[in-house]
Amino acid sequence: MNNETTLISLKEAMKRVDHKLQFLEAQFKELDSTKNNLTQKFEHHSKALASQAAQDELWTAVLALKFTSMELNILYSYVIEVLICLHTHVLEKLPDLVRGLPTLASILRRKVKNKRIRVVWESVLEECGLQEGDITALCTFFIAHGYKAEHYSARVRQMYIRDVTFMITNMVKNQALQNGLLKAVQVIEKGKAAMVPEDQKSYLKELIPLVKN
Repeated sequence: MNNETTLISLKEAMKRVDHKLQFLEAQFKELDSTKNNLTQKFEHHSKALASQAAQDELWTAVLALKFTSMELNILYSYVIEVLICLHTHVLEKLPDLVRGLPTLASILRRKVKNKRIRVVWESVLEECGLQEGDITALCTFFIAHGYKAEHYSARVRQMYIRDVTFMITNMVKNQALQNGLLKAVQVIEKGKAAMVPEDQKSYLKELIPLVKN
């Protein structure tokens, strides 16, 4: 009888231990889920902070450029030609959306929700050897200096500066801005530029809220 009582007590004790283990396992799962959620939020927050820091650094670099007016005009000329070039190439691939995409800003705005526009945009960037970071740098440069800069034709640019690549490498220390400007020069020198409209500043003015946000 004692053995039977002991066996029953042992089984009950094992059940209690089993229930306790199940309870602890559930708690661990909940804690693990909470940890994963917090980790994801932390990573997202860290990326957001890093992105904001990079944007702040880019703006600081653009505003701190020590170029002469003539040098800024030359860089501005490459920048605006590339931005308009991208707009032109996108429209060539989306002829049915020409009226709905009158500016580069309209493309940047609509590609976020429109997969078709986004795919074409990414295709054009790849063809030109550009990345999104380059476009951010170029748009930032345009916003910071476009209001006072003048467009120089290729012939005029060559008269003033023979090696613009050396000028950029030597004067621009921010890597993102340097890469963007160097790639802009490369795209234009390869002959991918489009016609530049007379009212360039009006054409691209919508870029301001897109880049600043």
